[in-house]
Amino acid sequence: MFDPVIAPSGTLLGLLQRGRGDGTLHALAAPRAEALAALNHCVVSDPRHDWQVENRSLYYARLFLDLHGSLEEIERHLGDADDHLDTGETRTGLALAVLGHLASYGRGDALALLRRYAATGANWAWALDELAVRDDDAGLRALAGPVLARFPATPEGEAELAATVRDAFEPRPWRLWSEDPRPFVGERVRTAREAGSFDRWQRQMRPSGPRPGWSVQAVLGWADEGQELGTPRHVPAARCLAAVAGPEDLPAIVRAARLGSDGGRSASLHYLADARHAIVLDLVEDAVNGGPGTVADAAIAAFERMCDTSAVQRARRWVHRPDALGAAAAGVLACRGTAEDAPLVLGALRETVRADGPDAPLLWTLVDGAGRLGIDCAAPVLRHVYRETTSSRLRGRAARALAATDPSFATGFAVECLWDCEETTREVAALHAETGDVRVADRLRRLASDPAEEAEVQTAVRSRIGTDPVG
Repeated sequence: MFDPVIAPSGTLLGLLQRGRGDGTLHALAAPRAEALAALNHCVVSDPRHDWQVENRSLYYARLFLDLHGSLEEIERHLGDADDHLDTGETRTGLALAVLGHLASYGRGDALALLRRYAATGANWAWALDELAVRDDDAGLRALAGPVLARFPATPEGEAELAATVRDAFEPRPWRLWSEDPRPFVGERVRTAREAGSFDRWQRQMRPSGPRPGWSVQAVLGWADEGQELGTPRHVPAARCLAAVAGPEDLPAIVRAARLGSDGGRSASLHYLADARHAIVLDLVEDAVNGGPGTVADAAIAAFERMCDTSAVQRARRWVHRPDALGAAAAGVLACRGTAEDAPLVLGALRETVRADGPDAPLLWTLVDGAGRLGIDCAAPVLRHVYRETTSSRLRGRAARALAATDPSFATGFAVECLWDCEETTREVAALHAETGDVRVADRLRRLASDPAEEAEVQTAVRSRIGTDPVG
């Protein structure tokens, strides 16, 4: 999937693509045709950089309800010829998830469209999962024929069917179909379920993954072999070293960490970091000073895993380095530093935003650190990250940090966050938003009664309703 093109944060489209609460509020105030055009663009052109962790479907579905939007654009997208050319989940997954939420809210047209797509579409398994938790038994039973017709009655087709049944995210349709009296439905699905269960049992009893020999040198050789094959094994190899290495093996492991081949050297660095051997910090610095590469990356990752005070002390020395080790040191101070490290974390936060923009990966840790350390003067840069990042998860972290550092949060961004696409951000808003605002009172009541809302959000909402006047 190509990286989506995100509109500026000050536009209606940019707000909706980011999933910001202000996107909903601006859409409801905009001309309806303009708002629906922007909404449809988001649904059929998924704006998320990481669709597996960022939420948008409930956010867009709620806005469809508020705007009384039709599903013509979504239907056109699902029925496009590209559906059978680009069969990846990312092309249609968001649209199907939005339809699923709309069906939960009682939109019969969304339910009918999901049924049609499950019968004919390329991403039928996703549509079936949406229907599995929303459709009635009769609707699901009617799909048995079209779904099973996708699997030819050949040994290959039956094997593919068994694998599909085994890996199904929602098993309800397959359970219903296994009870069907028709032999070409019920008997076939029962056979597939049995084959899938037997296959899972076989894989558990006879794991086929590579395993090293039972000695330090064998483990290091196994790590080197993985490096040569292009499948790095240094992290599992480090765990194996923890199981087989004794005190007498320490000199050999240190020697491998300093002079070994890439795989064994990386595994040794991880092992020494996990075991908190004092020498590992010098070895990490030597590896990074040797230039970029597999070993340098492994050394930095090993350092980031260290939790003891020696790692924090060394991070205070390294944080001024203009390389990846300096960035890792800033992250260590953000996660495990003390109040005396607040200026260093703030400096790293400002420099990262200036140099790499509001979507830099390091910001996730630095934003959390600003909140954890209560760095009040970080609020301006946190507000900038909140507004400009295209990651709804990072925006949620910025909101939590602002709740700890910005006195204006309760009457500012917290109000907007009640409409945010991420449930964790809505939970923060429910705990902090100033209930004197009439919009807040109305939104809290709506969230408390919405069956689609997450339990954690509703718990936070009800804690406020029980203690604060909300109209």
